[in-house]
Amino acid sequence: MRLGIFLFDGLTLLDAIGGYEVLARLPGMETVFFAEEEGLIAADTRALGLTATASLENIGSLDILYIPGGPGVDRVLNKPHVLDVLRRLDEGTTWTVGICNGVGILAAAGMLDGQSATTNYFYRDDLAKYGVDVVPERYHRSGKYVTGAGVSASIDTGLYLAGEIGGEMAGKTLQLGIEYYPSPPYQETTPEEAPDRSKALVKAVEGMSAQILAQEPGFAGRSFEWKPPA
Repeated sequence: MRLGIFLFDGLTLLDAIGGYEVLARLPGMETVFFAEEEGLIAADTRALGLTATASLENIGSLDILYIPGGPGVDRVLNKPHVLDVLRRLDEGTTWTVGICNGVGILAAAGMLDGQSATTNYFYRDDLAKYGVDVVPERYHRSGKYVTGAGVSASIDTGLYLAGEIGGEMAGKTLQLGIEYYPSPPYQETTPEEAPDRSKALVKAVEGMSAQILAQEPGFAGRSFEWKPPA
């Protein structure tokens, strides 16, 4: 199978890497990171990035289309030509994945018409505006569409999909392999259990991210040369 992970300026890296660490380890999986253009793609923190080795023009067909979220989602939503290409890619996939507010990209491209989906809790109202039936779950499947809640839910989503593709034993093996047995140090495990603190945190993070994105245009100007592995 061929897994394509879409990158965009201002993505949240764990949204992408959580699922990648699981799905890329399935036997026979070919993985490619692609973006509007090839090159270094800056994350929301501007301290780290990922390399897109394919562009929208040369990505080719995909079995799995994987779209993460992040503060840069709003920019993607304002690029109809990008949504058009993602929509065409989705037409040929076996599975299409959306994580966090990246699920909004799926909805804006018309992929979730008549579907149900989950997303980061702070994005639920925005997603509902597209007519999507929003469910407050860690991960969710509706037909071929598999969606995940906020950031770290990318791991759960990846494990679920790995089990659907390779069978329960494959999912269990991968879960054990990455030692995934969450034991958070704080008891509030869902936003609903700490609504006031969660809302305040989201506002703070959104403000910081907006400030970073406004001041620094990604990794523009840095040289990039990718060479395929020998």
